[in-house]
Amino acid sequence: MMQATLRDEVRFDGVGLHTGERCGVSVEPAQPDRGLCFWLGGTEVPATSEYIVDTTRATVIGRDGVTVSTTEHLLSALFAMGVCNAEIRVTGPEIPALDGSAEEFVAAIEATGLLEQRVARQTLEPDGPRIIERDDRMIVAFPAPVFRVRFVADFAPPIGTQYLDLTVDPQQYRREIAGARTFAYLHEIEALRAQGLARGGTLDNALVFAADGPMQPLRWPDEAVRHKVLDLIGDLALLGAWPQCEIVAIKSGHELHASLTRTLRAAAHVPTGS
Repeated sequence: MMQATLRDEVRFDGVGLHTGERCGVSVEPAQPDRGLCFWLGGTEVPATSEYIVDTTRATVIGRDGVTVSTTEHLLSALFAMGVCNAEIRVTGPEIPALDGSAEEFVAAIEATGLLEQRVARQTLEPDGPRIIERDDRMIVAFPAPVFRVRFVADFAPPIGTQYLDLTVDPQQYRREIAGARTFAYLHEIEALRAQGLARGGTLDNALVFAADGPMQPLRWPDEAVRHKVLDLIGDLALLGAWPQCEIVAIKSGHELHASLTRTLRAAAHVPTGS
């Protein structure tokens, strides 16, 4: 598998899901072996796990006191669709929510197309099982010939228990994952906003579950677990290499994903970048 970058710049503008502020992001082509790199003003932040600063309801990365929130949806789309190298220039404190999924990111990537760079894509294969556990939550990475995710989610009613098994490639991602929206329970929204979260959330950019079911039509009956897989893929982009492994996740979230990426990078002795 060869490295690739975008053929041309793509740009997205909108409102941040958690901050509620206007924000924008431009994704530009980059040279081979550059990796995915954020620019927050004049501060360069490589998209690797060393720069994670918070995992409360979103993955936040930063450096020298400058941060950007909710990186996982954009990174998920870039990573799964095969974009290995890109300069990601952010204005505002967060990546725009758009419709709460990765669908618009994927559509823009497909519209501009990829440029193959004739350099082998970096891969990361664990030398054995790596297990991260917190209470009743767990995530495990096993060596494997392909990147496969098996995710068990167990949510309060009305969502319940959901399971998804997916081999990650651009076609499967586009068809089965990209359109799955971020979600919340109606009863928790005020508490989230009191914590400074979900301030930009609306029925246009998040799927909301009331006590008797979803407030909008579902795109899939198991849309919630599909979005959890979307988030996981975005968080695994912070490996800085394609995961040649199988991931089994049980009730996992951003915190466990961050711990796993740090563990895998440390075990593989991956350089931390600039």
